[in-house]
Amino acid sequence: MRIVPLTEHTGADILDVDVKTLTDAQFERIYQTWLDRCVVRFRDQQLDIDDLQRFSARFGPLEEMPQYSRMSEEAQRRIANKYVTVISNVKVDGKPIGGLGNAEASWHSDMTYNPVIPTASVLLGEEIPPVGGDTHFANQFAAYEALPAALKQRLETVRIKHDAAHNSVGELRSTYAQPSSPVDAPGAVHPAVMVHPETGRKALFLGRRDWAYIPGLSLADSEALLDEIWSYAAPAQFVWTQQWRVGDVVIWDNRSALHKRDDFDPAQRRLMRRCQVLARQ
Repeated sequence: MRIVPLTEHTGADILDVDVKTLTDAQFERIYQTWLDRCVVRFRDQQLDIDDLQRFSARFGPLEEMPQYSRMSEEAQRRIANKYVTVISNVKVDGKPIGGLGNAEASWHSDMTYNPVIPTASVLLGEEIPPVGGDTHFANQFAAYEALPAALKQRLETVRIKHDAAHNSVGELRSTYAQPSSPVDAPGAVHPAVMVHPETGRKALFLGRRDWAYIPGLSLADSEALLDEIWSYAAPAQFVWTQQWRVGDVVIWDNRSALHKRDDFDPAQRRLMRRCQVLARQ
């Protein structure tokens, strides 16, 4: 097994391994690399959905597929593994087989509108369009370290409400009514700076920009401060871009990395499978 950094700060390729046959020692080395580098990638893997579940579960207990998924009820009933979510623009008989379609997904962390957040996301590429659909990752350890000293100090006491009503492509979730403003949007409140529970390092923890709100401020002051914070969140030097190939498996630390997705031609098929990992016991 070889580990090759992908940028100065972010990402690592794990080479010459089959994730189905990793030893405990190999996995612990991979796990530490994931903590340090925020994102790891395996290429040329051949996994069915049960293989994906078993590998993902080595990172921690898995979350069941969210009940608010926008895929049809019929499609949900066809899912053979409740821990593996389909992310796709593909439709069968006019109905989506997965979520998020082909639209651009803005910078975000997954499911941070919940009080307890997933620690990891594991994504497998099964069908990849020839152009578009790239995924970008921004290292929030590095973003925090680059903040001006005065902003770092201010953020020690700032908390952010993470909107639950909309998904990462801006769609209103089917179980929510449209909020009148970010002040009224539902969602959990988290510190703007996370002390990573496993590494002790500080990272920006922002969730998603749209519909976010800083409790205790006027909406105008909240928007201004959020704009300032976000201006430091994803500079090019802290971003690594994943250009997908079939058989790629990418795992990111949901506590220390933002990610976003480029849009792609709706006439092209993209099919990904995802597991969400909860805190390691």
